Amino acid sequence: MTTTVPVPSTTPTRSIRYGGLVVLMLMGFLLVTAEFLPNGVLTEMADTLGVTPGQAGQTVTVTALAGLIVAPAVSILFPKLDRRSLLIWMALAAAASNLIVAIAPNLLIVLAARFLLGAALSAFWAMSITVAARLAGPQHLGRGVMFTSAGVSLATVAGVPLGVMLSEIVNWHAVFAIAGVLMIMLAVALRIFLPTVPAEQASSLRLIISTLRQPGIGLGMFGHIAVVLGHFFAYTYIRLALERIPEIDAAAIVVLLAVFGIGGLVGNFVIGMLIDRAFAFFAVFTPTVIAAAVIATILFSDSIIAIGVVALLWGFFFSSWLLVMNTWVGHRMPNRLEAGGTLIFIGFQVAIASAAGVGGILVDSVSIELVYTVGAAALLLGAVLFGTANRKSFIT
Repeated sequence: MTTTVPVPSTTPTRSIRYGGLVVLMLMGFLLVTAEFLPNGVLTEMADTLGVTPGQAGQTVTVTALAGLIVAPAVSILFPKLDRRSLLIWMALAAAASNLIVAIAPNLLIVLAARFLLGAALSAFWAMSITVAARLAGPQHLGRGVMFTSAGVSLATVAGVPLGVMLSEIVNWHAVFAIAGVLMIMLAVALRIFLPTVPAEQASSLRLIISTLRQPGIGLGMFGHIAVVLGHFFAYTYIRLALERIPEIDAAAIVVLLAVFGIGGLVGNFVIGMLIDRAFAFFAVFTPTVIAAAVIATILFSDSIIAIGVVALLWGFFFSSWLLVMNTWVGHRMPNRLEAGGTLIFIGFQVAIASAAGVGGILVDSVSIELVYTVGAAALLLGAVLFGTANRKSFIT
């Protein structure tokens, strides 16, 4: 869920502050890892809290909903607050969220705490690129944004296996407690390594709406939502899908999720080298391959080796989706990068909340097989919409 903004004209040329960029990357990694921790410990959470897996999956839904609600309001609520201070407060809010989840006795308190995490996430995404630009300087903005994206990409593909691995060593309560303590340490690092960052003017709602009305942009954004929706329909409940493999144990699940993460890291680098020249191709090819991987997860559940290959391909291509979307925005709306980035973030939150919410209902009432089928269909719809949005008649 990464965004792009124009280079601030007032930012002076200077050396890149790598310490600050690394801390910003770690914040993205920890926040997004915390967002998806329930995916890897879903069964244990449900058992302990006395709820169904589908109900436990709503801990992801409420986080995404909070981000969707708070994101457009961050600049309104904190118009003049120094962005370093804002990020520090958001790190502390995320720490409080994780620590509350660790000791929560019931699902209601867990959901309330996860709403707080969603608010912290939305503020991070609204401000992180401005801070990255300040740290890297105008001549190296791309490098600064790369650090932010790297933390999020790593968390997206590695957060779930990390949660599963830790839950096997300790319990899921301790996993969230560890995340909370790390966020407190991060808040201290933010105070040390980040400079003061004055508030920048954010995109207006009018600009965002007018951007959506440009030829092909609205269609492409609907394609983006469909792709993310399809992926998270399947990925939110991946633990349940992997448990269909005969005689599989927790250690094997960790390995499969790690394979997904390895594929993601490799894909992020390989496709990143090609994306500028072929973003229109990958906008269609990537969701098509992911759709095939989602269906294959169900069809080949009798072979752990086949599922391993599928996990590698799935991770390889989904990790590139942020690159695809950012490159698409850069090519199609170079004068409205901030508005385009905001739309990408909102699309992610809408899709994640919808996938976890509807998917939970389908898991409990029908089957995991139906959830994966719906996810694959959404991915293919996204490929079609993006293919249509990139027709020459839409490109001005």
